[in-house]
Amino acid sequence: MTVQGKFTRGVSCTYIATALYGLVFGYHLGISGGMSSMDFFLKKFLYEVYEQEKNIKSSYCKFDSQILTLYTSSLYLAALIASVFASFLNRLFGRRGTIVIGIAFIFVSAFFRVYLLGSSAKHVWVLILSRILFGLGIGCTHQSLSMYISEVAPGQHRRVLDMMLQLAIATGIFVANVFNYISAKMENGEGLCNSVRFEICSIFCYSLFAFMLHESPYSWIERGFHEIAKKELIGIRETTDVEEEFKDLMAANECSKAMKDPWISLLKRQYRPQLTFSIIIPLFQQLTGINVIIFYAPILLKSIGFGANASFLYAMIIGGCNAIATLVSIFIVNKFSRRTLFLKGGIQMFICQIVITVAIACKFGLDGNIGMLPKWYTIVVVCGICVYVAGFAWSWGPLGWLVPSEIFSLEVRSAAQSINVSLNMMFTFVIAQIFTTMLCHMKFGLFIFFACMLIMMNIFIYKLLLETKGVSIEEMHVMWQNHPYWKKFVKPIDVTVSDEC
Repeated sequence: MTVQGKFTRGVSCTYIATALYGLVFGYHLGISGGMSSMDFFLKKFLYEVYEQEKNIKSSYCKFDSQILTLYTSSLYLAALIASVFASFLNRLFGRRGTIVIGIAFIFVSAFFRVYLLGSSAKHVWVLILSRILFGLGIGCTHQSLSMYISEVAPGQHRRVLDMMLQLAIATGIFVANVFNYISAKMENGEGLCNSVRFEICSIFCYSLFAFMLHESPYSWIERGFHEIAKKELIGIRETTDVEEEFKDLMAANECSKAMKDPWISLLKRQYRPQLTFSIIIPLFQQLTGINVIIFYAPILLKSIGFGANASFLYAMIIGGCNAIATLVSIFIVNKFSRRTLFLKGGIQMFICQIVITVAIACKFGLDGNIGMLPKWYTIVVVCGICVYVAGFAWSWGPLGWLVPSEIFSLEVRSAAQSINVSLNMMFTFVIAQIFTTMLCHMKFGLFIFFACMLIMMNIFIYKLLLETKGVSIEEMHVMWQNHPYWKKFVKPIDVTVSDEC
């Protein structure tokens, strides 16, 4: 069912809450990425890494520390765990209730970090614990907010909200990069404390609008409270003429109950395309190497010869390019075919990886010794990274989430989407954890590795992905049947669910 509703106060609160959540999430990503490369942070919490940065000759290995990367990656491991329990919490407390639980974790995490940065305490594991708490909050909130949008927002607003979330995250990262640049010039960590205090203010604003959200009517129906669900629906739509939509919600709930064992169904040969893409798309999304840039831009730039101030300045420029390109993607994602954007974005990122590889190899070679950086090197590397980030922002960035939602059929959608989200978190954790070690051992070959992955990704998309733009689930099934490879697995539909489902 697609609801075409007016822009009510309930819908406007959903827009604002979604935007503020994206800003909070993106801001935290950007702040933590900059923080982990600042001298104040390293001296206080990871002095051995600070000494390593100053004394090791090879610039490739200056930040090779599993504890340092654990500070970044632990968020995604915690988010992965929380997303598993979020399904249970959504059934028990509803979408809004689970979002509030996520906010509580995020608040505690922020206050932890303010205390640790402002005090004489030097407990890096407590700092990592604060990062884990933030990850638990993100795991609860992200899944619940996605479900809330799909259940409450009118049909014409859902895609806009999904794209706006990506834009808000990119904007939050850029704002954090600006704060990092300012904080790096301040002494005694006061800039970092102010950055986290600003984060607390943004979390507070987000929580105000989250508390103003109505509970999802579908969530009330799911828990058996039909009268309350109807009252909530009237409040959201600001009209008493909700009978047709309410009946559709009731029917959807009955259909959901009729779907038995979607996890087992997903393992059948019939659903091999859905299972394959629910695994491959999140894997390839991380193997583009994008999160090496997003999470570790200052560390990466310092490793390849940029000074501290320059690394934060150029990280800010890269973050701005990411935000602008994400905004552009909102306007072009439905003007071109999904396959075209995947392939062109992959080619663009591949060329940039090769350019960056050549620049780093020419300057540092295999030993990684730093000398005076020529102007051409700075221009080539920064421009290469900016164009690379833009290529991701209008291809694998939005499409990595959009395409799976368009190919997963109803009977296996919940299971396939859960696998897609969980594996995205898991692969993000792995890449974030091993990046500095890979850079130390593979040197400029790391960028050749990502370039090779981009070739594989383009071949995979070209050979195996169907075009999904404007294609219904029923048409998609027929297209799988006619595909040269997938037709071996996909057979004519066996109708086991009523037409109204």
